[in-house]
Amino acid sequence: MTDQPKVLLDDLTFPEGPRWHDGRLWFSDFYAHEVVAVDIAGKRETIVEVPGQPSGLGWTPDGRLLVVSMIDRKLMRLDPDGLVEVADLSALAGFHCNDMVVDGDGRAYVGNFGYNSHAGDPFQLADLIRVDPDGSVSVAAEGLAFPNGAVITPDGGTLIIGETRGNVLSAWDRHPDGSLSNRRVWADLPGGYPDGICLDADGAVWVADPRGKETYRVLEGGEITDRISTGKMGSFACMLGGAERRTLFICTCLQSGPGTAELRSGRIETVEVSVPGAGWP
Repeated sequence: MTDQPKVLLDDLTFPEGPRWHDGRLWFSDFYAHEVVAVDIAGKRETIVEVPGQPSGLGWTPDGRLLVVSMIDRKLMRLDPDGLVEVADLSALAGFHCNDMVVDGDGRAYVGNFGYNSHAGDPFQLADLIRVDPDGSVSVAAEGLAFPNGAVITPDGGTLIIGETRGNVLSAWDRHPDGSLSNRRVWADLPGGYPDGICLDADGAVWVADPRGKETYRVLEGGEITDRISTGKMGSFACMLGGAERRTLFICTCLQSGPGTAELRSGRIETVEVSVPGAGWP
């Protein structure tokens, strides 16, 4: 991989949760409290404001936007009349909710921090939360070290999640009713800090690593085939999109946490890759 990322959009507070949908990249700008869509030419549109701070994105089968509201720990849906609450996750989330993957039936798997790391609270494992299309909430998997970026394989049979503080990509078999089993290590990433992830058509996972300031492509078992440096910027999330899904969009920022919003250092950067995206999201 020789190409360096190019800046598509800048002056963001903190971009996260990128998804390619209907010909544009959609993402959450945390501290601006906005879900934004941008086309490949860099033209942006604010889709909706989310007072509770938006994060993970997805869509129902009929095309309505689903968005994680972080601070109040809720899953929201954008209806024609505005945002409505789908589910309250606060009873199951240890701290703020974050990334999410939504399957073809509209079933959502939502991660959460597990504890307030910015306040110096002691580390706590977190549960992955499942929200079914009828709004019912349950624990999908227990004891994850900060469940973050997530993907579902094209056949719907495997869920892969980046455990940010576990330095690992973990996988589960996924059953037609949405339940998970057979938890296993998909790729051990010693020293890695996996945040957002996306899947390509060869079954490899692109991993955004903010501490390493790079985005890399990893195969099941842990072999890294490509690395893209983001220089001084942290790489917080990534998504394959574009006309042929060969454009890798990378959400970058100088930092996260307190004081980030004022810097407005967030960017959407792009680089062309050879293998197109696949699966959900």
